Amino acid sequence: MINLASTADKLRLVTSAAGTIEAHASWVDLNGSTVTPGRTNTADITTATTTDVVPSPAASTVRNVKLLSIYNVHATVSNDVTLTHTDGTTEQRLIKATLGPGEGLIYSDANGWQRINSAGTPVGSNLSAQADIQTFTAGGTWTKPTAFTPKIVIVEMIGAGGGGGAGASLATATVAKGGGGGGGGAWVRGVFAASDLAATVAVGIGTGGTAGVKGAAGAAGGAGGVGGNSTFGSHLTAYGGGGGAGGAISAAVTGGGGGGGSGGAGSAGTTSGGAGGLPTAATNGAGGQGVTGTVAVSTTGNAEFGGAAGAGSANPPVAASKGGSSLRGGGGGGSGGGHTATPAIVAGGEGGKSGAYSAGGGGAVGTDGASPTAGGSGGAANSSVGGSGGGGGGTTITASTSGGDGGAGGSGGGGGGGGGVGMNPGLGGNGGTGGSGYCIVYSF
Repeated sequence: MINLASTADKLRLVTSAAGTIEAHASWVDLNGSTVTPGRTNTADITTATTTDVVPSPAASTVRNVKLLSIYNVHATVSNDVTLTHTDGTTEQRLIKATLGPGEGLIYSDANGWQRINSAGTPVGSNLSAQADIQTFTAGGTWTKPTAFTPKIVIVEMIGAGGGGGAGASLATATVAKGGGGGGGGAWVRGVFAASDLAATVAVGIGTGGTAGVKGAAGAAGGAGGVGGNSTFGSHLTAYGGGGGAGGAISAAVTGGGGGGGSGGAGSAGTTSGGAGGLPTAATNGAGGQGVTGTVAVSTTGNAEFGGAAGAGSANPPVAASKGGSSLRGGGGGGSGGGHTATPAIVAGGEGGKSGAYSAGGGGAVGTDGASPTAGGSGGAANSSVGGSGGGGGGTTITASTSGGDGGAGGSGGGGGGGGGVGMNPGLGGNGGTGGSGYCIVYSF
């Protein structure tokens, strides 16, 4: 309890900044056997000053403070508040706290002192309460917690996935290729002393690589774009995956996009697979290596922390060219369905996934035939995995029919799937858009 026992006793609040502090107090006055309740609402405190928030009791009366509520209602200004008890001669501090915008300090007889965060939740003294998680799926600003004093900040980020290439439109009885899948974005982690970081840090989230655009009737498909990088100020960068090549109307190889690496973005596929980002792995990668895009059915386009390989198409094309997977980074997009010179259907492949080290498992490949369907979209990232790659679009040998579009890569670095081949004058399918980047920041 807090008692005011003389006509000189009072509670005073010292504010450190020009903000807006609200204060309310409720009490009971005890005079012999007479009990009289009372309360006061202090006018908003808007300057750095000292303000009486509980006045002195009358003579021969003890004022027992039951509730005292102090709130910082300013939208942007933090305020150091100090509550003191004075008997008219000696003034002693009862409690001091820094209240961020929307935060409060409450005293009650039942619970003592409690600090309330801006969400209205009491902040405890145990370690589980002293934690903060901020997740970003779009660019923004990380703000250092003020409800407690963090010591460690862990940042995990994924670059954006590359876009899938568009499928070709079969011009004559020649080989025609589905678009290559985009490479996955790299995953990185940074561990920082909270004192080394500013109160706010700009967070950039990489934009997914653009989808390859289908060409004219009888023409090759367009290439997918490279995924953007995700950034935590100047402290940390997660690089994006390369775009898949557009499907050719010739025997040329269609290269999948390279996965992003810890030191650089993946390259776009051409007539060979796009190089993985630095440090590059030509096949299955370890550590932060980005994996070079594949050009055929492959089990070696997988990564550990780097982005996985986007799937391409060899000559002659081979069915089920799946995107590579990554244990922590983004999965690669699957190749779109193609044709042999006969023509005969060559099915595309599913996208790769995050949380695995074997190709496939991401977005489903589209169905082939008289009405080709688009590839399935990849799953989105969360705190345990990155985004999965989109599946390749379906293909057709039905006259005047268009190929299916590639599936979009999952947010968190999934590569887009390649589009399937169409029958002239039907067009090839568009590629799938790469998944955007991702960032999660833990403070404790």
